Amino acid sequence: MTVLGDQRDIGLLEALATTRAIRRYRPDPIPDDDLAEILWYAQRAPSGTNRQRFRFITLRRDDPEAAPARALLTESFRKGWVAKRAELDRDGEPEEGSARFRMQAAMQHYVDHFDTVPVVVLVGLERYRRPDPSEGASVYPACQNLLLAARALGYGGVMTGWHAFVEDELRELIGLPDGVALCATITLGVPMGRHGPLRRKPLGGLVHDGRWGRPATWLGERGE
Repeated sequence: MTVLGDQRDIGLLEALATTRAIRRYRPDPIPDDDLAEILWYAQRAPSGTNRQRFRFITLRRDDPEAAPARALLTESFRKGWVAKRAELDRDGEPEEGSARFRMQAAMQHYVDHFDTVPVVVLVGLERYRRPDPSEGASVYPACQNLLLAARALGYGGVMTGWHAFVEDELRELIGLPDGVALCATITLGVPMGRHGPLRRKPLGGLVHDGRWGRPATWLGERGE
């Protein structure tokens, strides 16, 4: 096991409180043993009736077989961000140093360097029934486990859905069977920055006690 970045023998609750979306990566590769360990912990996630129908397609930077799919995703992510940025800019340019400014800068760096991301993981679902709006419940816990395991080893990642823009072509490139749904794209690497602390809305505004609109006063300081 390789321990990198700002990893310091963190506990589970600290990992939950500090794992953030990482979009800037150093050029360091992810050793095969570490990638295998990350995916091992991802597989430990719960799924509907424990069917474990989630599937992982790894697109490693140094694998020639993965090069066409990575190139297609790079193009898709860059075009997707151009469209999203145009939408955001309708509200005017963000103030320098603001949260929105930092987010847009991180996203621009992300798409500009997508082709150098050490590992891209496509997460799929091998369907066993007709498509259902709730089927992601059998996939997304594995995605979160994957990100937390990466955090524990000193790596970072982010989950996106921007593969959707080129899904038909992507499926053909990677030979994905018709019965497998593509649910997420996760990028992984050694963070250029750091994990945590996280900025989140006050919990008190998100929890309704007994009925909608009734504040959960028992949250105490946690609700502030």
